[in-house]
Amino acid sequence: MKIPRPSLAVYLMANEAAPELAEAAVRGGATVIELGIPYSDPLADGTTIQRAAQAALDAGITPARALELLAEINRRVDVPLVPMTYGAIVEGYGEEAFCRDAAAAGAEGLIVADIPPEESGRLRAAAEAVNIDLIHLVSPTSRPERIRAAAEASRGFVYLVAAVGVTGARENLDSRVAELLTTTRTAAGDTPILGGFGVSTRAHVAGLIAAGTDGAIVGSAAIDAIDAGGAEALEALVRDLAAGLES
Repeated sequence: MKIPRPSLAVYLMANEAAPELAEAAVRGGATVIELGIPYSDPLADGTTIQRAAQAALDAGITPARALELLAEINRRVDVPLVPMTYGAIVEGYGEEAFCRDAAAAGAEGLIVADIPPEESGRLRAAAEAVNIDLIHLVSPTSRPERIRAAAEASRGFVYLVAAVGVTGARENLDSRVAELLTTTRTAAGDTPILGGFGVSTRAHVAGLIAAGTDGAIVGSAAIDAIDAGGAEALEALVRDLAAGLES
C-alpha cells in the first residue's frame, strides 16, 4: 500500500451510509479510508465509536456485510482502504478467509487493534498471501522494545497513538508524541507514520506534521460530524483538517 505524504486517513463505521460518506471524505481531502467493522466489545474505542459500532450491530451489520460495503466504497473512491477491527472478528471469520475476502473487496491494509506483533504470525501470513499490509499501533505508554517490534512489523504505515487511553476527540494530544515518534521512526525506517486517537482539529493535524509524522488519522471527530450534519458536515470537517497537512 502506498499513501501520499502527508496523508489524512478518515475512519468510518461500516454501515449502509458508509459508501456515500467515504465519497464525501475523499472530496474533502481524505487520502485513506479506514472502515471500522463493528464489534460488541471494542476495548480501544471511546464512547463515540462504541455508540456507532452498537448502532451498526443493531442494524444488522455483520463482518461479511462490512466487507460488501468495503467493496462498494472501492467502486466509488480511489484511495487505499483499510478495514479496522478486533481479533475476535478476524478469528471467528477465519484469518485466511477474512484476508482473502477483504482483499477481494479492495482492502490494501488491515488494522486489528488488539493483536500485538508477537501474536500476529498466522494473521500476518494470511495478509501477506493476498498483498494486504498489516498495520500495528504504537503508544506513548508502550515499552521501547514493544514500540520497536510494532514499528518494524508494520507495513503500509505505522499507527502512532497520539493520546493515551481510548479513541475520542480531545483538546490536547499527548506531550510524549515527539519522543514516541523518534523511537518509532528509527524502527520503522521509510514506512510512513500516521498519528491518531484524539485528532479533532486542524491544529492537531498541523502539530503532528510539525512533530515529524507523515499524516494524521481522524475517527471520533468524523463520527461526531456525521451525527451532527451527515455527509456535508463530514466533508467540511475533513477539508478543514486536511488544511493542517500543509501548515
